[in-house]
Amino acid sequence: FSDPALAERLNRRFVAVKVDREEHPDVDATYLAAAAGFTRQLGWPLTVFLTPEGQAFYAGTYFPPTPSRGLPALSQVLDAVWHAWKGDRKQVSETAARLAANLGQLAGRAAPSGDALRRADVGALVDAAAEQALGREDEEHGGFGAAPKFPLAPALDFLIEAGSTPDAVGPGDSAAGVSGRAAALRALRAMAGSDLRDPVEGGFFRYATMADWSVPHYERMLYDNAQLLSLYTHAVAGARNGDAVDDFDSAASGIAGFLIDVLGREGGGFGSAQDSESIVHGERSEGGYYALDAAGRSRETPPPVDGKVLAGWNGLAIAALADAGVTFARPEWVGAARAAADRILATHRTEEGRLARASLDGVVSRAPATLEDYGLFSVGLLRLALAGGGARYAEAARRLVDTVLSGPGHEDTAKRPFTPPEAADPLLAAQGVEVLETEGGSTLPGGEVACAWAAHLLGQMTAEERYDLVAGRVVSARLESAAAEPLAAGDVLALAARRLSRRQIVVVLPDHDVPGGLSAAIVAAALRLTGVHAVVSESESRALAAAGFTLFESRDCREGVPTVYVCHDFVCELPITDPSLLGVS
Repeated sequence: FSDPALAERLNRRFVAVKVDREEHPDVDATYLAAAAGFTRQLGWPLTVFLTPEGQAFYAGTYFPPTPSRGLPALSQVLDAVWHAWKGDRKQVSETAARLAANLGQLAGRAAPSGDALRRADVGALVDAAAEQALGREDEEHGGFGAAPKFPLAPALDFLIEAGSTPDAVGPGDSAAGVSGRAAALRALRAMAGSDLRDPVEGGFFRYATMADWSVPHYERMLYDNAQLLSLYTHAVAGARNGDAVDDFDSAASGIAGFLIDVLGREGGGFGSAQDSESIVHGERSEGGYYALDAAGRSRETPPPVDGKVLAGWNGLAIAALADAGVTFARPEWVGAARAAADRILATHRTEEGRLARASLDGVVSRAPATLEDYGLFSVGLLRLALAGGGARYAEAARRLVDTVLSGPGHEDTAKRPFTPPEAADPLLAAQGVEVLETEGGSTLPGGEVACAWAAHLLGQMTAEERYDLVAGRVVSARLESAAAEPLAAGDVLALAARRLSRRQIVVVLPDHDVPGGLSAAIVAAALRLTGVHAVVSESESRALAAAGFTLFESRDCREGVPTVYVCHDFVCELPITDPSLLGVS
């Protein structure tokens, strides 16, 4: 983009459009799918040539300025595409039409009706997926796969869930479940002690170029760090006898500090990433800033932060900070989650209750929110409410999920469980181009699965069957294929494993509770139980019950002391006020 001669050639014959794939993930997903017809080496930068109607007829990834390593120069590609367009328009149009038809078939995929899989079938598939993932473990260095080595947070989340389900039907007591959980903890421990973790400012880099987690790609992403914070938090909160989680609280604290101090925006919310490059000692450097200690960094300008606030990615951070704040008794982290939620609700929500995907410095993008945004942000709001943030966040999440549940009265959910209220990209939609949702699964939850997670939580909080049914349909539609490729579909598998446990744990604290002592002990014991957790004050419990969240009805403190309710599908055992009586399974 900075070569004047190449820019002149490009502008003379083409209309060049540069797309921010974070702001427009639907456009990226659509043309990435189209590019699969031309190259197996999918990735970014992505170069796609379109007809005036928006149909792709040629694509590739990186084209260098001069021929290199068997790749043609971008100038050569431009010439070839131009000559094909001018000299063989019929062939170009046929190729574009064929690809458009294929994309239409992808966009029209529907989920089967009904929750077709029995719990025993789900448990068996979850076990099989855990075994499949274990076969890909790097037993020497921890983690999964070879170089380049990615955190694969959804897969780790799945393996922790698969080894934590206490029910008789499910993977919790199986060898695969126990071994999968141990493998996930080994991966987290390896990453915490590796070059992937920044020892000065906290947080983790995007991936390692070597199998031993060394030589990182130094970009630090919001979605990676938010998910890793959740993983380290849940590993500590649900630690079993024999679990080695010694450094996990330090890793979690470092991530929370990075989110708040580096990616945090004035007025609340979090930017999407911090760059890998900066000027160090007067020269541009890739990762040089991160090689410095704290004193050295203080004399340099840090790499720039992409201040773009994305609704979905902020939802991941809100959920992670809320959970971590409760687990580590850091109320300021819950406060940061609340500030981010307030910012998104204030600036990204329209009068009709819809979401905008992105904003920058308070200016809201015209890009409509995707299912990823609705789902991840709703999960963040619900987990904030469950962490004592307030009933209004749960109410806002319920409205957002109801907005994307398909069909008037939601009777169409069997065909397509969730549908965003706005056409994904208005320009492409106007041209008749079928626009795809991002799938996710390996790096962060996909849009439909994220919405299903939110629906699952709502079902566990409200006892409304419609939410649980739609979450089950999403799992049913995807679980068999996910079990065959667990590292690429950890999001589906984690939800499937979580749905095997129908336990709900509500901790109610006095309104003017003093942190520490009995409260700390009873919260820590309750968090070790597997299920949907809520840690709320008496007044928050009453507000949630009044708002229709049935789980909180008649949940108060007994004799003025912290009280735990352990329930299974809303049928609760006797209230517990002694932490020693909370058996952990």
